[in-house]
Amino acid sequence: MPLDGADLDLDFDLDPYSARVVHAVERVAPTVLHVAVRRRDGRPGGQGSGVVFTPDGYALTNSHVVAGAAGLTASLPDGREVAATLVGDDPGTDLAVLRLTGGGFEHATLGRSGRLRVGQLAIAIGNPFGFQTSVTAGIVSGLGRSLRAPDGRLIPGVVQTDAPLNPGNSGGPLVSGAGEVIGINTAVFGPAQGICFAVGIDTASFVATRLMRDGRIRRAKLGVAVQTAPILTRVVRHLGLDQSSGALVTNVAENGPAARAGLVPGDVLLRFDDALVPGADALHALLGEERAGVAVPLLVLRRAQALDLAITPEAEA
Repeated sequence: MPLDGADLDLDFDLDPYSARVVHAVERVAPTVLHVAVRRRDGRPGGQGSGVVFTPDGYALTNSHVVAGAAGLTASLPDGREVAATLVGDDPGTDLAVLRLTGGGFEHATLGRSGRLRVGQLAIAIGNPFGFQTSVTAGIVSGLGRSLRAPDGRLIPGVVQTDAPLNPGNSGGPLVSGAGEVIGINTAVFGPAQGICFAVGIDTASFVATRLMRDGRIRRAKLGVAVQTAPILTRVVRHLGLDQSSGALVTNVAENGPAARAGLVPGDVLLRFDDALVPGADALHALLGEERAGVAVPLLVLRRAQALDLAITPEAEA
């Protein structure tokens, strides 16, 4: 697709890179919130960012931004300041959904983090240090990362970017060059420069849907930590697989369902109850509460061999 200014309906001359960034920012910036927290003692608490994703005022942010809040206020780029209600939060993915008071809200389009490619444009929009609707740009530096959430659980499907993030960016959107939200910015790797993370929007969309329906996430667990990993082309051909990636097991909890099923680190999960598992996000989406206590077949790749196992997920506490 051509990236010149005319194709992006811009009325001034820009180089292709600038034109793409400006186009994306103009689409998404009107939907980005500054979220202010009031603590239970009445004093101001933390602050962060958020992004409106429905026309009736539902917004995504980070769980750690709103943790312990007695009250929430959202400031919009159009100058409005409205009360916000916490619909639900999930410390396990560091995500929360807010509902804004009022109407007439601009809302962002959600993309697909499962379709991202390393090297593509990534734009962070948020409110670092209170500077509302600040923009930084970089690239997608890595995919399929895992990040430890505030409750200690590993968040799967995390997008790594070098778009600079600072305090106050948390909860804001990571945006593609097409102007679609591809992640929710959540963390910076402190010892380094240019290593920042966003929860993939596929995970965020799944979590938001459940929070809006139930107010919390109900899950089953396998007792494993996984990350998305590619499968060697020769292995795909040899076994006749119809997928090029799976969920790589990086850790197995002692005495958990996975350990009882015989899983070991290095295994790659390919199918769960006959559903394809192309990566960590897909496995996460399959582990609803209805899975707890029900034995399901599991197809596993172990050292270029396909194994049929059975696993019985447990309900999370």
